Amino acid sequence: MNINNLFFHIHYCNFRRFKDTRKYSTRIARTLEHHELILVIGGQGSVTVDHKKYQFKAGMLFYIRPGVFHSMEFDLEDPLCFLAVHFSYAQVNLMEGRWTLGEEPEMLPLHTAQDLKDYYQIEEIFSKLVEGWNAKLPGYEFTAKTALQLLLIAIYQNHKRHNQNFSTSLKVEKVIGYMQEHISTRVTLPELAGLVQLSPAYLSRAFKEITGYSPIEFFSRIKMDKAKELILEGSGKKVKEIAGELGYADEFYFSRIFKRIEGISPSEFYSKNVHVV
Repeated sequence: MNINNLFFHIHYCNFRRFKDTRKYSTRIARTLEHHELILVIGGQGSVTVDHKKYQFKAGMLFYIRPGVFHSMEFDLEDPLCFLAVHFSYAQVNLMEGRWTLGEEPEMLPLHTAQDLKDYYQIEEIFSKLVEGWNAKLPGYEFTAKTALQLLLIAIYQNHKRHNQNFSTSLKVEKVIGYMQEHISTRVTLPELAGLVQLSPAYLSRAFKEITGYSPIEFFSRIKMDKAKELILEGSGKKVKEIAGELGYADEFYFSRIFKRIEGISPSEFYSKNVHVV
């Protein structure tokens, strides 16, 4: 799933910390119409999701999907300490210079329950998210949405570090580095696969799982980001010159790629963003 074009909305955040004197129910049973992330930081209890029971433990992360019935039980002697965020999201696309809402996006690529290793960074980001939400200072909603995105990235990176396919992730990062170093040339999938000693099919599959894009599509996006940078420099370079700098012999092919990714042509991008005095 590609989360790059998701727009998040936070409904609310809640928490319970050590020595918290607030009274809580010993059992909750419910079905939510939105998503919830819960990070356990202490205490005893359990959650049952889809007829499967999980014991609470510090460092456990739970992802509750919309429409899924679940129940939680808490220990009065050692009450649960947790951080939680309730949120929804929509897929937002920029096509032909217009913003549109996509079809209902897939669920986030998270397990219902996962035992995080070295979760302290995740706890720190989660704490800032919850504390910022509850402080209600000016701009707290925007700040909280940004923190939620950082939280999801941290969760993904934590999983990547401790996953048995970590070596594959490193190879994908090496391929991306190679792309950046060779942005002015043309590269092929077999060339990239040979660089990291993987088959083209395996690299393509792993690359898309990690980045959300195929290797060649990702390379095109890197090139188009550079093209926007060159256009905004205001150097007066022609589209043909910029295309050539990025390894495109055909300026019309370059323009088609640019429009597919950015939603408008290079010349339209220039006219909308560069104003010569």
